[in-house]
Amino acid sequence: MITSNLARCAAATLLALGLAALPGVSAQAAPGDNPGPLKALDSPADRAKLGLVEHRVSDTTISTLDSLLPHAGVGDVLKSANHPMRNRADCAGTEAAALPRSPLASAAYCWDTGDATTQDWLPQSVTTSGDADDDGSRGTNKVILSGWTHNDVKGPAEDDGLARVAFIDAHDPAAFKYRWVLLTVPTEGGRDFAKLGSHLGGMTWYGDKLIVTASNGDAHNNALFVFSMKHILRATANGHEIGKVSGGGYSAHGYQYLMPAIGSYGLSAKCDAKTDQGTPCFGSISLDRSTSPDSIVANEWFSSGGGQPARLFRYSLSAPGGAMPLAVDGGGHAASTEAYETRAVGLQGALSHNGVWYAADARGGAGQHGIMWRLTADGASSARDCGTDLPQACWAEHSEGMSLWWNTGQLWSLTEWAANARAKWEPPAIPERVLFSVPLTDLG
Repeated sequence: MITSNLARCAAATLLALGLAALPGVSAQAAPGDNPGPLKALDSPADRAKLGLVEHRVSDTTISTLDSLLPHAGVGDVLKSANHPMRNRADCAGTEAAALPRSPLASAAYCWDTGDATTQDWLPQSVTTSGDADDDGSRGTNKVILSGWTHNDVKGPAEDDGLARVAFIDAHDPAAFKYRWVLLTVPTEGGRDFAKLGSHLGGMTWYGDKLIVTASNGDAHNNALFVFSMKHILRATANGHEIGKVSGGGYSAHGYQYLMPAIGSYGLSAKCDAKTDQGTPCFGSISLDRSTSPDSIVANEWFSSGGGQPARLFRYSLSAPGGAMPLAVDGGGHAASTEAYETRAVGLQGALSHNGVWYAADARGGAGQHGIMWRLTADGASSARDCGTDLPQACWAEHSEGMSLWWNTGQLWSLTEWAANARAKWEPPAIPERVLFSVPLTDLG
């Protein structure tokens, strides 16, 4: 069961998963070195570290919270979208410069002014209605979701661990617009709710479920949280508070909409973000529809400081529409169906399709473009050679999660930074945040 403890995750793990990837951290001990082939991790000991156990919020808790706040659907959120995105032609020069050098982006959008330059929030993950359904739509809507995590080096302390999702109306390619939804956890048996308290390094939308990475600092050592598009609620009070307010009603930190978690998946032990020998911390996740059944893949993130390998691993999904998304045994355990280690560290996002892994090395220096690696058990290659400081450095600057829009073949990703000219998260912010797509086939 999810309890209020899940709203308070360990600060050290949060820093290791997200804020450790901020400016000043290089991505490889020997930048640009070919990481070589993937190494399979098949031993029982290796696989045991990847096992997950399912935790569900009780139906009573969910129904209690549902009875206290008005319901909303994805369409309602999109109809109330109040933040226009800027098309590529209207992006600032520093934003356009963050796009991949090669392959060129087939679509690019920049955020509303306040979100483009805020240093209190960090864009981390992306998923789309192309993940959610085979036809690429949620009902009649085409949607992109972008997960942002609070920058906990910026105050106040009570905002640490806040997590929000931009619901982007992508129906009209010339006029993207979005609305924020706050992620929460139910407390007091559904009579209240609290902040999620977790880093959104990865996120995927499957059927009516939204799966996000967790910081793994709570009582259940959670690696993933699960939300439902059937349980989007409207706040009834507008204040800084999260949950029940003294004057009556429920507030969602000033946001109109909130989503309470309906479950989670925990690891057998607390994850260790400093070594590849222990329980892995989930850096990002993405959906792979090329497997049977569909699956999610995850990666851990390391700086190049130690030079240790990073793990890539996979879990099977159950049929869409079930109570929880991962395939589990009778005891509620989900085993990893595939696992590898790779020398391609610095990975803020990974994607698997038709047996090929695409791993984005988000190099950490100011103005540095990343490297997109194509990884298999036979070897590795960079998707492009076009860079200036490194030949392979053709990918976006400081890129984060990735998602493949299945029926269009477009890979979507986003960039993170709004630091200053000294690569510090202090004013004045330089906007370098872009949401973009490239054809997967252009990655070779």
